Amino acid sequence: MSQTLLVELFTEELPPKALAKLGEAFSAGIVAGLKSRDFLEAESVATSYASPRRLAVSITGVRATSPDKLMREKVLPVSVALDAAGNATAPLGKKLAALGFPHLQVSDLERAVDGKAESFFYSYTAAGTALAPAVQTSLEETIGKLPIPKVMSYQRPDGETVHFVRPVHKIIALHGADIVPLSLLGLNSDRITKGHRFLSAGEVSIAKAEDYATSLKTEGKVIASFNERKEQIRAALLGKAGADKVLMPESLLDEVTALVEWPVVYECNFEQEFLAVPQECLILTMQTNQKYFALTDASGKLRSRFLIVSNLETSDPQYIIQGNERVVRPRLSDAKFFFEQDKKKTLESRLPLLANVVYHNKLGSQAERTQRVKTLAGQIAASLNGDVALTERAALLAKTDLLTDMVGEFPELQGIMGTYYAQHDGEHADVAAAASEHYQPRFAGDALPATLTGTAVALADKLETLVGIWGIGLQPTGDRDPFALRRHALGILRMLVEKRLPLSLNTLLAQAVALFAGNANFTDPTADVLNFLFDRLRGQLRDKGFSQNEVEAVVAQQPDTLDNIVERLQAVQAFAALPESEALAAANKRITNILKKAEGTPGAVQPALLQEAAEQALAKAMADVKPEVDAAFAKGDFTSALKTLAALRAAVDSFFNDVMVNAEDLALRNNRLALLASLHGMMNQVADISKLAA
Repeated sequence: MSQTLLVELFTEELPPKALAKLGEAFSAGIVAGLKSRDFLEAESVATSYASPRRLAVSITGVRATSPDKLMREKVLPVSVALDAAGNATAPLGKKLAALGFPHLQVSDLERAVDGKAESFFYSYTAAGTALAPAVQTSLEETIGKLPIPKVMSYQRPDGETVHFVRPVHKIIALHGADIVPLSLLGLNSDRITKGHRFLSAGEVSIAKAEDYATSLKTEGKVIASFNERKEQIRAALLGKAGADKVLMPESLLDEVTALVEWPVVYECNFEQEFLAVPQECLILTMQTNQKYFALTDASGKLRSRFLIVSNLETSDPQYIIQGNERVVRPRLSDAKFFFEQDKKKTLESRLPLLANVVYHNKLGSQAERTQRVKTLAGQIAASLNGDVALTERAALLAKTDLLTDMVGEFPELQGIMGTYYAQHDGEHADVAAAASEHYQPRFAGDALPATLTGTAVALADKLETLVGIWGIGLQPTGDRDPFALRRHALGILRMLVEKRLPLSLNTLLAQAVALFAGNANFTDPTADVLNFLFDRLRGQLRDKGFSQNEVEAVVAQQPDTLDNIVERLQAVQAFAALPESEALAAANKRITNILKKAEGTPGAVQPALLQEAAEQALAKAMADVKPEVDAAFAKGDFTSALKTLAALRAAVDSFFNDVMVNAEDLALRNNRLALLASLHGMMNQVADISKLAA
């Protein structure tokens, strides 16, 4: 009979940041274990539960006994099982006894070819097994593989030492209404769990597996489902926010969901005077330290009211509200104090202190790094016709907020506080903006720097890190990237591509490498960094919807500037859609291979040596389209440049059908190679279209 199975571990409070993953892994592990042992129906459905004090899963359609199975066991090779006279040998008798079939005779066995020899086999029907051992084993396997942040060791009352993420007090295992007998973690399974610490009567008896979630909710005041609690919290926050916007990052929602069993949202307030502090500071301290949800008005300005998620439901929540308001006040006071103290010293006055901050023992201090970034940022600004002096000033001050009390307390605010303090010091608006913009983009999808000054400093900062760290041998390996060089590379590429900056990659890398001249620990990593950048670029462009072949057609040429790479890709897409593209791509690939094998560099085409009608026709066709191709390329109309090449298809096909490139006459051969080289150059100005060939 198939019924719903319920398994629950009731524990002490589980680590909140790990709860969601623990719940998913617990459910998936038991499902996988039972499925591999053939206890699940095809339509079985698993529901995961995870609350602060429990991990559980219910699975529909679980068999009480696994189905009988037809088994075919290999016994022994015939040459071992029988002697020369064809009688059974002693090894055969021992093998049959070991398999549990001592009564079998040779006549009971199947004789079949096994590879190059013959062997004896025995087929039989194995009876299904009971559910309890399968659940026991599946649960043990699952517990052994849970993503536990830190395992605890604790003793049961009988003195047994148990290892788990938190002490386990009860185990439920029900198949329908029947208890599945289990024994692990020093406990035996039952049907009893516990409800909310304060809102329930205590123990809750689960009559049958299907009643689990309902019984816990009605009798225990516990919403067992992690996702149900999370969505209830989200809806309650939005309801309490009213016309305001509630700031609820998913990570904070997950953590709060893992802290409460019966969530109730209350509104609290703090004094208006705290709004004089940069709101990022207040928001961060509320989210990080108190797990509160800040509110802003429609324009994004912080409000003095905030929302809390409590684990207690009461008709008179004033003590809960007042308690939380009392707790948050010292935190906001600290933020206000740090802000006022930091403003007493200018960012410029903090510059000498950067010499005391080690950046890397092989690359010097933050002061030395700041000078390198300043030099490179100025060079980039000059290339972009920006204000060099302003950019160098921005680069000089960009890291000084690392020395402030506020950033010391909240490292996440680096850059943000730099902007506030630069504004307070009366620095130019671009210098202030660059203090935060030079960290952008911080992550995938983050905004790019808005100002040219911020862009130059951001590029310089990321290039200095990428080249410097790589140059001392700390490049990414496998899934390890402790210095976030992949993120820095992606940021550089996004700025170059999306802001259409006409900057030479090779020049940028050469300028960055020059910053480390004289450093004995540094080895020029240009070639490796360039390949690394192009590999990251391939991924970025594929994410924009371009195919692998289209991307390779452009990136394989390792373009020195990336400001028009999207237009090149769009041109390749348009060309690939033409009926002539496949033949021209194949021809281009053929030309590439021919030219690779040719000795020396082909010279100019000699018209007098064009003897065959097909090569004369190709030369004329090329001459006809070249002005149009070159003009389109010169004005950046790459699509027209590639589409114009379609007119060459017939002439190219005829050339390869009628002309022997590797003619015996050396002069003819070299002239035909020169013609192909000229065609190759014309076809690949925009992209290497041979990459489009199948």
